[in-house]
This record gives sequence, structure tokens and C-alpha cells, in this order.
Amino acid sequence: MMDHMEVFQTLGQNMRVLYDEPMADHTTFRVGGPADLMVIPENVEQLRQAIRLCRDASIPWYVIGNGSNLLVSDKGYRGVVIKICRNMDLIEKEEKGGRLRVRAGAGVLLATLARSVCDDGWTGFEFATGIPGTLGGGITMNAGAYGGEMSQILSGVTVFTAQGAIEEWPADRLELGYRKSRIQKEEAIALEAVMEFEKGDIGQIRETVRSLAAERRKKQPLEYPSAGSTFKRPEGYFAGKLIQDAGLKGYRVGGAQVSEKHSGFVINADHATAADIYQLMRDVGAIVYKKFGVRLEPEVRLLGEF
Repeated sequence: MMDHMEVFQTLGQNMRVLYDEPMADHTTFRVGGPADLMVIPENVEQLRQAIRLCRDASIPWYVIGNGSNLLVSDKGYRGVVIKICRNMDLIEKEEKGGRLRVRAGAGVLLATLARSVCDDGWTGFEFATGIPGTLGGGITMNAGAYGGEMSQILSGVTVFTAQGAIEEWPADRLELGYRKSRIQKEEAIALEAVMEFEKGDIGQIRETVRSLAAERRKKQPLEYPSAGSTFKRPEGYFAGKLIQDAGLKGYRVGGAQVSEKHSGFVINADHATAADIYQLMRDVGAIVYKKFGVRLEPEVRLLGEF
């Protein structure tokens, strides 16, 4: 830890650096022990500087957005967490030829950006108005909901590659599939994205947004901390139905619980620990496989020692 602090002391003069930062404050599960350091860059150059320092000093590092798809160990993370959320959040809009072209930074909250586009009367982004992650995370995981996904609106992405280069990747090079992308596969970092939208009927757009919000409130346990859908959809199945059919609705480990409203959600029902959530996920996966022969792959990423 002392080595980490010494390496980043100079950064503290130029960007925000937090020490022993509790990750429970930075994940939607509201669990997780402290990261040795958290760095919050304001621009691409600060991001590059932070990563270079980590690499030069052989310090482990990990980039997060809003922590909406992340489970951090109760022991925390022995390294540097680089947070891109509500920073690196430039938004530029240009209307041309009856279409809207939006360039936005990776740190913009996806729901905030989607609502901004929809409120201006442009269609195609309604599906994202309830997604809690950042644009960068949404691109990397090809986030989607209610029949829409990022692949439908992306024109291109600026990335910071694993080799340290900044490149422009057009949509046809992103290899976007169900909860996957070339960015994820090659461990690149999304910096900015360009999206395009068509003009729509403002009344219909608003009604769709209202309808989707009502659907989420009705079917999802929004009143509890969670990471959204905990498992990816197995081919030919729905994870939530498999879990429910296995008799696991309401199943608990400590303070963690399979939601009684939607079995595809694991929730922090009562002061759960990361260990509670992790064990519950393992139990659910094992029981579903034993009953149905289907392996559930977590959509939630793990950080730290479990």
C-alpha cells in the first residue's frame, strides 16, 4: 500500500486520488471492502498517466464505471481502481439530414444520456433510460433491455487499447454480441462513442419511456441494492425462469437473496456481505445445473479475492 501511495503522490496534485476507498460506496450492490487507491481522471491524458504509472510500478489496476455490474470482495482490492463515472462526460449533439449525431464521453450515465436524447424527440434510445451504468460500460458489455441494445445505435467508439494506443473503431469492428464486444475481449477501454438517432414522435417516445419505467418498477426489485440481471441468458432459456423453476425464488444466504419479484436478480436484502452474494450465486448455479443441466454464466464481474 505504501508503494502505491508513493507512486501516486504526484497525481494527487493533478487529479482526484482517494486512499483506502470503500468500494461499497461505488457499487450498486452496496458491498465491498476498500481499494488501496481510487483515481478519478478528468480527461484522457490523466487516464493514460494513471495507467502508465500502474504499469511502470507493476501495480494492479482496474477500470470501473458506475459499479452497476460489479461485485467487490469484502477484503477490497489490493491495487488501483480507476473510476470513469460522471467524469470524462462530454456530450456533443449535431443535427444533420434529419438525424441526430451524438458524441459522448465514457463517463456519462447511460440513463441520463438516453433521457436527454429522448426528451429532444429522437428515437432509438428509449430502451436505455432505466439502465444504471455508464456509457463506457454499456458499450463494453453491449448493454440492452426490452429489445434494444447498444449495437443498434453505435456508429463508432474511441478506445484506449491494451497496448496503450488511442484508436477509432467503427461499429463493424466492435464485434458486438450478447453482452460482449471486441473492447471486452481485447481488454481495451472505451473513451468516447458516436451514436446516431432518427427523429420520432415526441408523444410516442415519452409514452414508451413511461411504459418501460412502469414495467421496471412492476417487475424488478428496484427498492433493493443489486447489480441488475445477475446471470447471462443461456441460449434457449431465460435465467430467471430456470432459477424460479428450480424453487429458488426467495432463496437466501445471509443478507443476500434471490428476489421474490424477479428470480433473475440477486439482491442485497439485509446488510449482505460480498461473501453472502458470491455464495448465493454459486449455490444458484450449482442447483440449476443439477436440476436442468444448464450452466448459468454470471453477468456480474468479480473484483478482489473470493
